[in-house]
Amino acid sequence: MSAAPLYGPRQSWFARYLEDRERRRPDQKGRELRRRALDGLTGRVLEVGSGDGRSFEHYPDGVEHVLAVEPDATARSAALERARQAPVPIDVVDGDAESLTAADGSVDAVVVMGLLCSVPDPGAALRELRRVLRPGGELRFWEHVRSEHAPFRAVQRAGDKLFWTRSLGGCETTRDTLGAITNEGFEVETLERGFHSSSWLTITCAPYILGTGRR
Repeated sequence: MSAAPLYGPRQSWFARYLEDRERRRPDQKGRELRRRALDGLTGRVLEVGSGDGRSFEHYPDGVEHVLAVEPDATARSAALERARQAPVPIDVVDGDAESLTAADGSVDAVVVMGLLCSVPDPGAALRELRRVLRPGGELRFWEHVRSEHAPFRAVQRAGDKLFWTRSLGGCETTRDTLGAITNEGFEVETLERGFHSSSWLTITCAPYILGTGRR
């Protein structure tokens, strides 16, 4: 899986390398997974942790408006450029997942891709996402997660401890993100588990979940 963009003054050489590599050799399977994560969306959408906006090109015509929240200024600048070329109206704003400015029940869908691995408190972030969703609204997610296989989980834990979490903005490849989603009251309606990495350097984040939850 290709992780969300990681910017900021403390960005490591490894994070910069992954960003440069993505620009030079775009991850085509990653693009397809983003497209599928957004397929069929309609109405008002909130994307949290939008990074540099590489998902924007995939929003379908049925979407009325996207509010994209991204805390990093460098990423927001890149996202603003992509928003101007997007097929649907997109506003890019500052903010973080645990304290959203959107009103209660104000959006039809929330999108997260490569977010819940990195936020300090996934439960708090998911409670905020649930708050801003209308009753019956959708949570669309594409997140890398801990492996279902114990030997590979051990590899993930070692990678996190040695360099991954420190080098990539607090990202933890061993989180039980599906459990966090269901624990915060989302009913999972569709779920795909897969294994995809754009490079052997990112193999520990290859296990992913892609699906839909309902408030």
